[in-house]
Amino acid sequence: MPKKPEVDDILKKYGRELEADIGSFNVMQQDTGEYSREFMQFKEDMMPNLSKYESRCKTLGNMIKIKLAPKDDQRIGGILKTAHLDVTPSQVVGFALISSFLIFLAGILVFVAIYLFTLTFAFMFLFLMLFVAMFAFYYFYTKPKRFAIEWKLKAGSQMIPCILYTVVYMKHTSNLERAVRFASQHLEPPLSFDLKKVFWDVETGKYSSIKASLDSYLESWRIDAPEFVESFNLIESSLYEPSEDRRVQILERSLQVILDGVYDKMLKYTHSVKAPLTNLYMFGITLPILGLALLPLASVLLRGTIRWYHVMVIFNILIPFFVFYKISELMAQRPGGYGESSILEKNPLYYQYKSRKPYLKAFWICLPIFLLGILPYIFQYTPIPGWLGLQKDYLLGEIGIGGGLAGVYMFDFVDTGAGVAGPMGPIAVLLSLLIPISIFLFFSIAFKAKSKEIIKARDYSKVLEKEFNNSLFQLGNRIGDGIPAELAFAKVAESSRGQVTADFFKIVNSNMRSLGMPLEKAIFDPKRGAIIFYPSQLIATSMHILIESVRKGLKVAAASLMSISDYVKNINKINERLNDLLADVVADMKSTMSFLAPLLAGIVVGLGAMIILILSKLTSLIANVPGGAEAAGTIGTITEFFDITSMISPYLLQLMIGIFIVEIVFILTKALVTVDAGEDKLKVTYDTGRNLLTAGMLYVIIALLSIILLSILAAVALAGITVG
Repeated sequence: MPKKPEVDDILKKYGRELEADIGSFNVMQQDTGEYSREFMQFKEDMMPNLSKYESRCKTLGNMIKIKLAPKDDQRIGGILKTAHLDVTPSQVVGFALISSFLIFLAGILVFVAIYLFTLTFAFMFLFLMLFVAMFAFYYFYTKPKRFAIEWKLKAGSQMIPCILYTVVYMKHTSNLERAVRFASQHLEPPLSFDLKKVFWDVETGKYSSIKASLDSYLESWRIDAPEFVESFNLIESSLYEPSEDRRVQILERSLQVILDGVYDKMLKYTHSVKAPLTNLYMFGITLPILGLALLPLASVLLRGTIRWYHVMVIFNILIPFFVFYKISELMAQRPGGYGESSILEKNPLYYQYKSRKPYLKAFWICLPIFLLGILPYIFQYTPIPGWLGLQKDYLLGEIGIGGGLAGVYMFDFVDTGAGVAGPMGPIAVLLSLLIPISIFLFFSIAFKAKSKEIIKARDYSKVLEKEFNNSLFQLGNRIGDGIPAELAFAKVAESSRGQVTADFFKIVNSNMRSLGMPLEKAIFDPKRGAIIFYPSQLIATSMHILIESVRKGLKVAAASLMSISDYVKNINKINERLNDLLADVVADMKSTMSFLAPLLAGIVVGLGAMIILILSKLTSLIANVPGGAEAAGTIGTITEFFDITSMISPYLLQLMIGIFIVEIVFILTKALVTVDAGEDKLKVTYDTGRNLLTAGMLYVIIALLSIILLSILAAVALAGITVG
């Protein structure tokens, strides 16, 4: 007869099965720190950039095993936890070492190839690759730290909307779980990711309640964002208030706490960033531009010690890279007020911004200009002139230019015995201006085509944001009078006629009346919703709260709109104060980018062309004197000391200066946009195209006038010189 199962046996049997099922579902094994497949997929969907870095660390970082000191292992582990990276400290260091080694190995192979063909630039290239490899190790080793900072700053920029969502929801429904879920549904990553993780930890049994899970999460912000922790503590305390008036008062106080905290952070940021930003653009941009004025003479006086590739590496690679990296670090610390918006991607014109066609169009427009710019090299190094029955070079006198310039060659390539130097001629320098013109036009045309239409919608949305505060107040009053929200939109559109705000409300009203859409769809429909024509996170936040509060009643909706109106007013004060504190630095940077840098650079190009022209003419005069330099006396001594072949070609000098101007415009435009508006890729694209055209054309005009006027001045001076 089979033994009757005991109750304890049954409980143990099914308990083991239940534990196995629960164990396979755990989002995170607390002992090992490993994440489940479901959570990793959720994380990859929310933050794809982190997943890419993790996969690279696990691939390359596992190639070598590195044992770190306990102190370093603990420090890097804390950074990885903050950055939400599922890698080990050993993998991070291994990835940095392998990446640095591979870059240096590739540099050695290229160095050998250059060395076998020519010694020119070979050792300079090896030094450059050593620098790149060292920086690559530093960059990848510190990347988790930058991820952690970026995560905190992005999450920090979304804290005000988070508290706003939670407070407005809690005003009409005193339920913390629903309020946090509402906030997580309408925020953007990474804060939405963190809030969803709060729910995930409750659902998987790590915490018994939302409050316990939320309190544990808030501990990670106690040092970096105490105002955020305090605001949520006030929100939680409102749950225990028996008085309705007292409960609402505490909720409003929590919103004021987070606003005051962000305002204080903005003040600290402006004071801390002002001096470094000023020093950086002075020593990294203004001083190098002034130093360019010494290059023409320095290259002659040092008799070939300074070569064109030295200038290229210093002024076109090292200085711009250093300035860009340091400015990016400063700008990355900027506190935000709104959070980074993804609504731009829903704009019907977004395909124009992402399209590659503008680049192709700009390429074909600028290609002929670029080819004219490299005409001296086409004549010198290709058989094309022979096919057309032309010489490789012509005297200016042969093409109708007389006076002191008649005996000067157009392109003037000089045979040094060890190779060919040049081009040195004035026509070559003028043609070289076409290369930076082609670069300026390429980016200007492409960026304008990509952003000109969609930026109009952005401009409308900016104007709408300025007017939105009053419109929200009107909308709140209409709804507070008992008018349904659907009808209130039509009333506000009528009363605000002539303003940009009216267009937004008209679209909402038209979608509801003509297409029969409900209020939420009339605003947020992916194809016809009003919000896609006005990409603004502020407006989207306001409308999400309106829709949710309308479900609870008209009075609740009216009160919510009034709260948003106060929120908008405070945010505007923060941004205006930030702009006032950085006004001096911003004005200096704008003047440097749009006027000072192009002006000085253009004059330097003219000086270089004039010096070469004088030395070239004196050299040709001495060559015609019987007995050469000894018979020519003092002038012969001067030309021997100032060897024209050792000087950097004004053609190449102009080309490197032009590229430096392009890099300055890119770097400073991004910095100015970030200071003014935070992370805004559309505005960076639009402003870069516009600034390139303005600064580029000024540089070309100044350089052209300098070359012509100083060459004429040199020709007049040389016309009266006779030797022998």
